[in-house]
Amino acid sequence: MKIFMLVSRIPWPLEKGDKLRAFHQVKWMAQKHDVLLCCLDDKGQSEKAVTYLKTLIPRVEVVHLNKVLIGWRLLRSVFSDKPYQVNYFYQVAAAAKIKKLILEFNPDHIYCQLIRTSEYVKHLHQYPKTLDYMDALNAGHMRRAGSSQWWMKPLVKDEARRLVAYENLIFEYFEHHTIISKQDQQLIYHPDRNSIAIIPNGVDTAYFFSQKTEKKFQIVFTGNMSYAPNVDSAIRLATRILPLIQKKIPGARLLIAGASPIDAVLNLKSATVEVSGWMDDIRMAYSSSEIFMAPMSIGSGMQNKLLEAMSMELACLTSSLAANALNVISGQHLVVCEEDAQFAEEAIGLLRDKKRAREVAQNGRNFVHDNFNWSQTVNQLCDLMSQKK
Repeated sequence: MKIFMLVSRIPWPLEKGDKLRAFHQVKWMAQKHDVLLCCLDDKGQSEKAVTYLKTLIPRVEVVHLNKVLIGWRLLRSVFSDKPYQVNYFYQVAAAAKIKKLILEFNPDHIYCQLIRTSEYVKHLHQYPKTLDYMDALNAGHMRRAGSSQWWMKPLVKDEARRLVAYENLIFEYFEHHTIISKQDQQLIYHPDRNSIAIIPNGVDTAYFFSQKTEKKFQIVFTGNMSYAPNVDSAIRLATRILPLIQKKIPGARLLIAGASPIDAVLNLKSATVEVSGWMDDIRMAYSSSEIFMAPMSIGSGMQNKLLEAMSMELACLTSSLAANALNVISGQHLVVCEEDAQFAEEAIGLLRDKKRAREVAQNGRNFVHDNFNWSQTVNQLCDLMSQKK
């Protein structure tokens, strides 16, 4: 099958969830299918990433976006009903180049990641198309509005409103639709939302495995530290949960690891809180810590950090918001908590009871190994795209 895959970012390095999903999907697809990966680029720094991607995918095309036009289209978004992110990523010149690439490649199928790329192909009715919603973006923005600064709340709420309408509208332009979890599927407001195929992420269990190294930290949290849900979790963990743990385990240390920490995260540094920033090998963060905590209260989708930590055989604690996407059993595969005091109490229990921590960690590893395999999920995706509708 010839597949034209359109993504809104160059999927390397893997510091964002959409890039990680796109990278592994296209990597596995390219082993069995003829794939043209087309990436939008709003940063203008693509050469090194594309050179690496071409070692895995023979054909990679980059469509550069004009930064001045990005700003202009965002200003004009005030008078548009489309989501700001859709307007951000769409440009007429880019659309002409993408259409030319598609006509020359003449694919059997077009696969778009995220609704922000859908404007480029929605009118190409001669080709069957699949849209990967990935997450219910409307729900993520609505949750984020509650913790946004006062001047951002109206914009975030407005984007959530626009996303609800657009996620529903764009459904009709695609033959197939995918999303990362059942809970996200149910937050797409379309009467046929149950037909959206659930294609979860995977985890490379051969790469993320338990490593015996010195445990310098009791707790680790990872992720892109400029992403609002991760920033919110890091602040909650360092300022509210960690002090409760330290009442029973004095000197307990926390590692916050991940790309692009903003000032609000950097300011969390202390004698017992380390903020590492980008790490070339994120496995070092997991292996240097005893347990993993992700007290997520906003956001959407599937938390890749949880899959990685579980695969690394760490006992994990998280909220129901993150755990529900995995369909785990609390207390067996990981521990689900809601309130700060509950997170602290459960963390103290795991840190003191090494046997229970090992049991949870081993169950978690077995669970992701059996249920979150990239080869399996990409095969499901390709089977879907091969179906005629």
